[in-house]
Amino acid sequence: MNINLKKLFFVIVLLAFSFAVPAQEFNRKKYSFNSDWKLKQGDFAQAKEANFNDKNWQSVTLPFAFNQNEAFKKDITQLTTGIVWYRKKFKLPEGIVDKKVFIEFEGIRQGGTVYVNGQKVGLHENGVMAFGYDISSLLKSYPAENTITLRIDNDWKYKEQETGSTFQWNNNNFNANYGGIPKNVYLHVTDKLYQTLPLYSNLKTIGTYVYASNINIAQKTASVTAETQVKNEYTGAKTFSYEVQVFDLENKKVADFSGQETTLNSGETKIIKASKELDNLHFWSWGYGYLYTVKTILKVDGKIVDEVATKTGFRKTAFANGEVVLNDRVIQMKGYAQRTSNEWPAVGMSVPAWMSDFSNRMMVESNGNLVRWMHVTPWKQDVESCDRVGLIQAMPAGDAEKDVKGVQWTQRVNLMRDAIIYNRNNPSIIFYESGNEVISEAHMREMKCLRDTYDPHGGRAIGSREMLDSQEAEYGGEMLYINKSARKPFWATEYSRDEGLRKYWDEFSPPFHKEGTGGTNHSNVNGSKVADASPYNHNQDMHAIENITRWYDYYVERPGTGKRVNSGGVNIIFSDSNTHFRGAENYRRSGEVDPMRIPKDGFFAHQVMWDGWVDIEKYRTHIIGHWNYTDAVTKNIYVVSSGDKVELFVNGKSKGFGTQSKQFLFTFENIHWESGAVKAVSYDANGKVLSEDEKSTSGAPFAIQLTPYTSTEGLLANANDIALIDVEVVDKNGNRCVVDNSLIEFTLNGNATWLGGIAQGPDNYILSQKLPVENGVNRIMIRSTLKAGEISVSAKFKGLQSAKVKLESKPFLSKNGLAELLPSDNMPSYLEKGPTPKTPSYTIKRTPVYISHATAGSNADDVYKSYDDNELTEWTNDGKVSTGKITYTLAESAVVNETVVKFTGWRTKSYPIRILADGKEVYRGNTEQSLGYITIPLKPQLAKEITIELIGINSEKDAFDTIVEVDPTKELDLFKDKSAANAKGQLRIVEIEFYKKNDN
Repeated sequence: MNINLKKLFFVIVLLAFSFAVPAQEFNRKKYSFNSDWKLKQGDFAQAKEANFNDKNWQSVTLPFAFNQNEAFKKDITQLTTGIVWYRKKFKLPEGIVDKKVFIEFEGIRQGGTVYVNGQKVGLHENGVMAFGYDISSLLKSYPAENTITLRIDNDWKYKEQETGSTFQWNNNNFNANYGGIPKNVYLHVTDKLYQTLPLYSNLKTIGTYVYASNINIAQKTASVTAETQVKNEYTGAKTFSYEVQVFDLENKKVADFSGQETTLNSGETKIIKASKELDNLHFWSWGYGYLYTVKTILKVDGKIVDEVATKTGFRKTAFANGEVVLNDRVIQMKGYAQRTSNEWPAVGMSVPAWMSDFSNRMMVESNGNLVRWMHVTPWKQDVESCDRVGLIQAMPAGDAEKDVKGVQWTQRVNLMRDAIIYNRNNPSIIFYESGNEVISEAHMREMKCLRDTYDPHGGRAIGSREMLDSQEAEYGGEMLYINKSARKPFWATEYSRDEGLRKYWDEFSPPFHKEGTGGTNHSNVNGSKVADASPYNHNQDMHAIENITRWYDYYVERPGTGKRVNSGGVNIIFSDSNTHFRGAENYRRSGEVDPMRIPKDGFFAHQVMWDGWVDIEKYRTHIIGHWNYTDAVTKNIYVVSSGDKVELFVNGKSKGFGTQSKQFLFTFENIHWESGAVKAVSYDANGKVLSEDEKSTSGAPFAIQLTPYTSTEGLLANANDIALIDVEVVDKNGNRCVVDNSLIEFTLNGNATWLGGIAQGPDNYILSQKLPVENGVNRIMIRSTLKAGEISVSAKFKGLQSAKVKLESKPFLSKNGLAELLPSDNMPSYLEKGPTPKTPSYTIKRTPVYISHATAGSNADDVYKSYDDNELTEWTNDGKVSTGKITYTLAESAVVNETVVKFTGWRTKSYPIRILADGKEVYRGNTEQSLGYITIPLKPQLAKEITIELIGINSEKDAFDTIVEVDPTKELDLFKDKSAANAKGQLRIVEIEFYKKNDN
């Protein structure tokens, strides 16, 4: 045999052997990449190089924004911007050779270039979304050291390098600029046959997609499908099997099914899937964060080569008849328009996962069911947190306050695409928001196509703010105003924009802040001066009352009140925010909790008003304020209650029943304070006790009390975990002294760093170890170090018994820059509200009487526009009082007892009208201004025709002149008639409805 034949024979044998070798099982691994980073602000020409000397740079554990300690110390416009470098040295795990390695960033702010071992990997610039790179070819195997470096610029005017365009959402009104790497980072190690990551930009991959179809809530069944995108980067074809395993919340396997065997050629990418009907399912619901883990597994020759675990939940949705339906039960949206930064003092947005749960769970505890993240996509940690706590999300992509064209629109489309792909397995996302203002139908269609392409089975509605007459949007709703529909649901995208400091109880409590005083040094979002700052300097009592007043408008038009209904709204905001403000402080105080998540009275007001899916299902009562005054005080006592009537008792003596207004508010005038207790008892219409609340007078301040909070896993020594510690001033019996504002001095010892809290005062006391309690309570934070061990916090104030609390931080294992424990591992789900109730969420309050047709002496061709279920059309007369008349012919004769009307100029115009039923007068009066609809009671009269007739000239006065976010002249005249504000003989109707009492 010659030499060439020998070589050929050897090659054939070697090849045959290589194909015969069975596949080796490989465990795909996702590591936390948060440890062992260094950062330094400024620009350094050689910092990308692997051998650059960063010895004197600041050592941090991610997530960590370089300017986060300025949060709430500086107003949003003054947060530090510029260039910052982040560097990290790490080693791959031992034995990782010829594998794929991907880096995943949950996001950076704003634009940054990534280098690995001195080589440029890529550029990411949108400042919001997660992104990743394949860095396999640039890495050195163990035990060699690798270096990753980022140069990041968080300039407010940052421009995209390719286009020279700014990003619309990089805005110093609403998008707090915590620069650098304020979110988590991960390293993925996979086989060369692998399931891709859901990181479309750069990688162009979409990952896994798990969804349910054919859902039967009553039978607890659904067909579950697990799709996954698989890529083969071996040099030859690979044949593999596909298996799916489903585990419940207790990690018990409940299903095991398979797809077809698949062969992928080298370099080929393909989506494969498998489905199975599952039974005895627990459906994700409001306040019931039941999640499953779905494992998608690739096997070659029976050996696992790739496994991805997707945590998700199953639920059923519908959006029709003006209603949102979850798991076959109508739910009115009640919640908050929250800043996406969701920030805390001194740490910004970069909090551990358990604190995201702490904050988001409080929204559910206030009986909120929806969080509308504002302007930009939330980071994955908040998205997953809402899954666990059972909080519905409206997920935006990115924008500011208007539709755009060209490059900036392309940026928005790309961001929405990436966000949908990245978050489509998260069950709490039920709405995709395409814009914070109305967008064109073409743009709405473009966004809708993204949803239909990448998330066709997710059960999510896509829409935008407003979109009142859109044929493309699947939901809509204005800011501040009340909208109704018999078709797609409308919910208010933000309402109740007033502000108030938690420190101010009322005018009778220290520091005796006079309601509304304080002025402002800031302007409105549109740049105009704040003419009246009193709505932004409320005391707690008036702020809570404003919240009650504003919610009432949505409540009275809720599902069950007619054919056309309102589907709720979100109060802006949940927690006080380091963003645009108009009060005396340098941050926004619209929250129902303060920046440390200590509740204001508004929190409890919502808890009362929102306790039900639509109608009230659990009765509650809350006394606004406290019961610690002086003998000289006589004041109004306000109670928020869901009962029909409320009685007040002082030391057991009845003070009578309160005056009810806005359904939930009960006012007791001129109640003289007496030391002891005040109690409010609510009743139904028949006198049955429904609920009660009591507040007592506390004694003299006696001691400081400290109460720590950590995650269920304890405080981890990773230099990023945080412990919260409540500090209270209490009397001898342990009761909080609710009017105490003592300046507490703290001492920290052990393996932790001080973060502190926030209070009114110099620099808002950010990072200070002296911090006053406000109304007897405050909250501070400490951060762990890399060393585990004992930590103690002491608190003292002259004349009070001091306090001390001890904590023990636990070791955190990170090796060579990699940690197997992920930030959200072992976070429990919130299940307290239980599964979706099987009973209806509302009762029918009244019966609609339908309009057959209408006639008018003026603009007769437009009469239909006054009952066409379109709030962007109207009927109007020609401006003469004599022609201000329109007659509606009903589908059948009926005893109409109410009409609900939206008059044009609803917030400014008052129309003197009379209403006739078959010619008999059933109402006469001046219509009241409103934020949308008014209900007019009619004398019951059997009739076939109802006539609305103008009987005088219009009066003009803006009843809501402190609302500056929307232009009243826009709402006054839908057709841009500049003379409309001065017109005196107009009768203009946007929508009208007629109702009779239920037959039963």
